[in-house]
Amino acid sequence: MMVDEAAGPLATPGREHVGDRLRAAREAAGLSLADIGQRTRIPLRHLEAIENSTYASLPSITYAMGFVRAYARAVGADEVALATDLRGELATTWAPKPRHEPYDPAEPARLPPRGLALAGVLVAVLIVVGIGLWYGTSIFRGEEAAPVVVADTAAPAPAAVTTPVPPPTPAAGRVRLTATDEVWVRIYDAANDTLLMKTMQKGETYDVPADANGPQINIGRPDKLAVTIDGQAVPPLGSGERPIKDIGISAAALRARGAAGA
Repeated sequence: MMVDEAAGPLATPGREHVGDRLRAAREAAGLSLADIGQRTRIPLRHLEAIENSTYASLPSITYAMGFVRAYARAVGADEVALATDLRGELATTWAPKPRHEPYDPAEPARLPPRGLALAGVLVAVLIVVGIGLWYGTSIFRGEEAAPVVVADTAAPAPAAVTTPVPPPTPAAGRVRLTATDEVWVRIYDAANDTLLMKTMQKGETYDVPADANGPQINIGRPDKLAVTIDGQAVPPLGSGERPIKDIGISAAALRARGAAGA
């Protein structure tokens, strides 16, 4: 059964919200929402929700904070002050949006009868036993016992053949990102599927999945992120003078980057 979604925070008359200030900064810079979208890679519907102070379409408070910071950087506004004010707005106006009623495991209408549950367990046990007897014995297959072969003790034993073992493939290496200060990051793969998008707090870490397909990063302050491979530090991703994006952060890409900069 579906439950009506609660609306997000709405603008309060007479009070200048974070969205109003961002819109004013954008218009003063002569930029359109599409320009902001290209600079930040934030969908237009989310940018419109921010300017209108209606956050119902955003997944969570974390997304709202990260988007506002990115928007502020794009128009040259004070991202720290705006993030602080937004945190105050959301603390009093944000409402969670439950999409489904919680499932009550004690509700009798949703639980199968005890007799039916026991019958299901018994059938499952019988199936497992039958499979074991079929593959482990010849009871159901009518096979005769295999004849015993007596080895000829006079025949010399053949020489053992040694198969060369291929050298082990070196491990790709574990890439760990550690925030040295509060910093917003987005990590995504070669298909532009997001692996992580949030504001990391000082001391927070994130291990890049070893099986990720061409992981890359988009970050406004690369100097606020320490990078290690198997615990060994690698050169910073950037000086922090400008944001970076589409930078590979797999172990192979970081090693190649370090070798090129050596």
